[in-house]
Amino acid sequence: MKVLIVASYNKKRFAPFIAEQAESLLQVGCDVEWFGVQGKGIIGYLKVLPRLRAKIREYQPDIIHAHYGLSCLLANLATRRVPVVSTYHGSDINLPKIRIFSKIAMRFSAWNIFVSKRNMALVGAVEGNKCSLIPCGINLPKPWRELQNQRVEQQTLNQWVDRVLSKGQKQVLFAGAFDNEVKDPELAKQVIDELRSQIENLELIELKGYTRDQVNALMYNCDAFLMTSKTEGSPQVIKEAMVCGCPIVSVDVGDVKERIEGVDGCYVVESRAQRDLAEALKKALTFDGRTHGRKRIIETGLVNEQVAKRIVEIYESILNCP
Repeated sequence: MKVLIVASYNKKRFAPFIAEQAESLLQVGCDVEWFGVQGKGIIGYLKVLPRLRAKIREYQPDIIHAHYGLSCLLANLATRRVPVVSTYHGSDINLPKIRIFSKIAMRFSAWNIFVSKRNMALVGAVEGNKCSLIPCGINLPKPWRELQNQRVEQQTLNQWVDRVLSKGQKQVLFAGAFDNEVKDPELAKQVIDELRSQIENLELIELKGYTRDQVNALMYNCDAFLMTSKTEGSPQVIKEAMVCGCPIVSVDVGDVKERIEGVDGCYVVESRAQRDLAEALKKALTFDGRTHGRKRIIETGLVNEQVAKRIVEIYESILNCP
């Protein structure tokens, strides 16, 4: 089965979770080709329409799988012959100015995939009615003991961790960069300040500029993970923290509650109140041991290979092939 992936390439790379999903499709037997969209806004996307049509004629895909609302609309405008599967990742639904284009794409797509129930509710999508709820999967990282044996920037990972994480400190890993307003770093910093009177040597670590192995190393070694985002779809960092057994505290955003519900050492705070988040973070920091998040990810079918098999089933149902 030939699958053409259509997604943004504005950063000169495809989003890692989209690339990993495509790699998993290859592993389960699909032939995968890429079309990267370089353009901003609806006008920028429409300008690449001729190139996409040429790519479709050249590659002759059985299925086009587009990611994010504008790419989904573009793919549907490019062809009516090849069925389009559209995946919406959060910002394309949460932002009203983009949501309108996503809703148009939904009408024309052969099938629509959403990463969270909240996003489905925002556009009135009903599972089974040309729609599926399939959060993006993740690759299971190697256990920490195996990661320590790899080289990172000419140092072993455990030496790198010792350099990045100060000894004697309580380390809280923040769910993003401090300059990303959507992640609300100011609220996270206020929560840490609230707790410093109760917990000494408390440090908030910015998640920015690290390799995948380094991120996993931080998640394996930090005492807790904190998310204060204003909006999310199905945040990959939550799943990544889960498989590393890191205790998690998050505001009720995206599908975080569904992912960590029932996992001891992980807490969703209904409000965005600084004091409530601080109380939950104190529990996470005093949690004894690592969580069983890895087991939950596997049980709920969120390993990339499991997700890829579900997506292929959608492709096959559209094409009416076994």
